[in-house]
Amino acid sequence: MILSAGLLIAAWSMAFRFIFSEYAWAHWVAGIWLMFAYVMVLVLPLTNLAVLLLRLFTRMDRRKLTRSVTAVALALTLFLGAFGVFSAYSPVVLTYDVKIAKPALDGRKSMKIVMAADMHFGALSGPGHAKRLVRLINEEAPDLVLFPGDLVDDDIVQYVKQGIPEILQGIEAPVYASLGNHDRLEAGDTELIETLEGSGMTLLYDEIVSDGLPVTLIGRKDRTDPARLSVAELAEQTDPAAPLVLLDHQPYELELAAKAGIDLEVSGHTHRGQIFPANFITNRIYENDWGYLQKEGMHSIVTSGYGFWGLPMRMGTRSEITIINVSFE
Repeated sequence: MILSAGLLIAAWSMAFRFIFSEYAWAHWVAGIWLMFAYVMVLVLPLTNLAVLLLRLFTRMDRRKLTRSVTAVALALTLFLGAFGVFSAYSPVVLTYDVKIAKPALDGRKSMKIVMAADMHFGALSGPGHAKRLVRLINEEAPDLVLFPGDLVDDDIVQYVKQGIPEILQGIEAPVYASLGNHDRLEAGDTELIETLEGSGMTLLYDEIVSDGLPVTLIGRKDRTDPARLSVAELAEQTDPAAPLVLLDHQPYELELAAKAGIDLEVSGHTHRGQIFPANFITNRIYENDWGYLQKEGMHSIVTSGYGFWGLPMRMGTRSEITIINVSFE
C-alpha cells in the first residue's frame, strides 16, 4: 500500500511537471512531492515495524507510543530530506590519473581535463548550481572541459529562463559537449544546438575535432538516437596515432569503444542510481556505472553527475565534478 501510494504520487508529480513545464514553480512542486513519496517509502515501513515491535515487547500506552513514533518518523523524514538536498547541491571533486601511451598532438606531456555530466540545468538545478559549477571549474584551471550529455532538463525553456547560457559563458577554458537522452533534439530542430553553443561550448554531434587540441575529441549522438554512427565508424575518421577521447553519454558496450582504439571514454547517465537503493540496479546494468574502469587499453570514467533528475535530492550518492589528469607518452 505504501509503495502504491508512493508510485501514485510520483506519477502525478511527473505529469504535473510536464504539463506546466514553462513554470518554474511547477518543477518545484513536482520535485518536492517526489521527495515526499521517496522518503515516505523509506520511513513508513520502518515506523510500522517499530510500532509492531514496541506493542509486542513493551506495555507502553498506545497514545504515548503513537505520539513518540510519529515524532521520530517526522524527525527522520526531515533529516533524510535535508541530507538528500545537501548531497544534491554540495558537489565533491574527484580526481583520476590516466596515462595514454601516445604522444599528444601538440607535444605536451600532460593535460588537465574537467568533466561533468547530467547537470540537468533548469528550474531545480538552477542558476545557483550553475554558478557553483563555473566557480569549481575555473578554480581547477583546466586545459579542457568536457560535458558528456544531459546538460538540460528535458527541454530548454527553463534552461533559458534561468539564465544558464550566460552563466556558463564564464567558464575560462575550451568546453566541448555531447548530447544525452534528456537533451531532447527533435528531427530538423536546431534550437537546442544553437542554444547550447550560445552557452560557450562546442557541441559534438557525431563529430570529431582535433584542431588546436592536444587530443582528438569524438562526440557521439546519444544512444536513443537511431541515426547515430557506431563508435567504429567514427574512429575510422581519425588518425589512430592520435590520443582519442570519446564523449558518449551512456556507458554501454565499452568493449566496442576499446576495440575501436579509443584511449579515454567519458560518460554520465547513470547518476550512480541517484537515490538508494537504485545504485544496486545501475551496478547490475552497467559494466562501469561509476568511477574508473580499464577496459583493455581504454580508460573508462563515469561520473555520478553534477545535477539530478526528478527530485532535488541524492541519497547514497553525491553531486560531483571529475578531474582527469592525463599524461602522454
